[in-house]
Amino acid sequence: MSEQTTVTNEVSTEKLEQNIYRSYNYVGRKETIAYLFNDFSNTFNINGSRDRFEWDLVKIDFGIKGIVNIFTGIWDVFNDTFISAIVDNTRTRIGKFRPYLVTFQIPLTILGILFWLTPYFFPNTDGMFVPKLIFYFAFGVVSETAGTFTSVARGGYMSTITPNPNERIRLITLAELLTGYMGEDVPQYVFNALYDLINNDVIHLNKRALFLGFGSVTAIISCAFTLWYFLVSRERVPQSIERPSIRQGLKAIVTNYPVLLMCLSDFLGGFAVGTDRNNYWIDVLGGASFASIASAPSAPVGSISYAFVQPLRRRFSSKFLWTGADFYGDMLTLGYFLFGMVNKNYTKRGPMMIAFGLQEFFNKLLFGVNKVINADLWNEAMDYCEWKNGYRMEATTGVARGLVLKLQGVFMGTVRSFIMKKIGYVQGLKVGTQDDRTKFWLFALSSVVPFITGALGILPKLLWPISKKKRAQMYYELAERRRSAVDTYMETSGNAAVE
Repeated sequence: MSEQTTVTNEVSTEKLEQNIYRSYNYVGRKETIAYLFNDFSNTFNINGSRDRFEWDLVKIDFGIKGIVNIFTGIWDVFNDTFISAIVDNTRTRIGKFRPYLVTFQIPLTILGILFWLTPYFFPNTDGMFVPKLIFYFAFGVVSETAGTFTSVARGGYMSTITPNPNERIRLITLAELLTGYMGEDVPQYVFNALYDLINNDVIHLNKRALFLGFGSVTAIISCAFTLWYFLVSRERVPQSIERPSIRQGLKAIVTNYPVLLMCLSDFLGGFAVGTDRNNYWIDVLGGASFASIASAPSAPVGSISYAFVQPLRRRFSSKFLWTGADFYGDMLTLGYFLFGMVNKNYTKRGPMMIAFGLQEFFNKLLFGVNKVINADLWNEAMDYCEWKNGYRMEATTGVARGLVLKLQGVFMGTVRSFIMKKIGYVQGLKVGTQDDRTKFWLFALSSVVPFITGALGILPKLLWPISKKKRAQMYYELAERRRSAVDTYMETSGNAAVE
């Protein structure tokens, strides 16, 4: 045990708590507002309809799509490894992560718009049209490579904007609470309503234009808000002056027990097999907007739930909240599925809207806790790495976590594509005309099947090692080390200036 740890053990719990729960904030008003708009931009899109876009308009054969997933996934593993090393060894005047976050925003937005243009490039072609398959494959490789720089940098950046863990919780809570009122999900709701009206022959609009319009406009707005945030914000958690090696990065992964547990939980949970809920609502019940209508009354409950975050966080450990919310949600899903099986309720719009509305209401009671705790646990794990090793490896550690999921995702994405083919799903059919067997599996794959196949993901959560007391000690020591490092740097700079 180090001398510093020995000394810290003698520090009173009261002093540790004072260090963590001090009121000093680093992030100013302008940066806070930009942070809110950045969070808003993360879900201001129609990405929930990407499956429908590919199934109904692009029409990539499920079998080919599975094979493409394998190749792009393998490429993703290689480029993630090299890109994470580049990001972790970056040291610039404006920070470690900001150069990538600022530089790649506009190019990625342009790439995103190209995706929505695919049906215009290849109109009325079947799922095996070779030029379309080549474009689809190339687009996946290029967008994944460019996107890796921003996804790796973004994951690390959010843990460095403030060294105060309580301010971090405040920002996360504020963003999750207020951005809902800012209308972050409005594009998806409006799009779903229009898409349902088109499918049911109530209005006559061009589907290609609908996707392109919503996809492009939301992408441009999201890019503007995100870019503004990265331009006005700062990295405040210092990086070690010496650039860590790849070997040190691998060591950090092995010795960072919280990260290992999160990776294992993600890995076990990643075997969940399912399909997007919207596919069930569209192909069985006639429209995704019915789900939005059913869940609308519970929206205020989700906002109110943020008031429970701080009291529950003071009363219970992160492990209890993490595992408890997981188990709670699984039980609600099981109840929803069982109700759907009674008298084939899953084929009846009215009963399922009521059942889904109730499920959403009870889910929203812990909505705020889920959002805040899940977001902060990863930041806590990054601080744990600095506490144990003396340096931060946000990019490499984040990519290591991602590689586990991507390797698995290559396999599971292929499995899901073949499952859709196996259950008899036919692309491009009129809404409600899939056969009865396919409808049942769409319901099961959007409810109980993911719950059962991903249930083991809860087990590693039970082993989370950072108790309330250890967390207090960790942040006390980190604050002392950072203060000492700044003092040493100032002394050295002063002596150099005198000489």
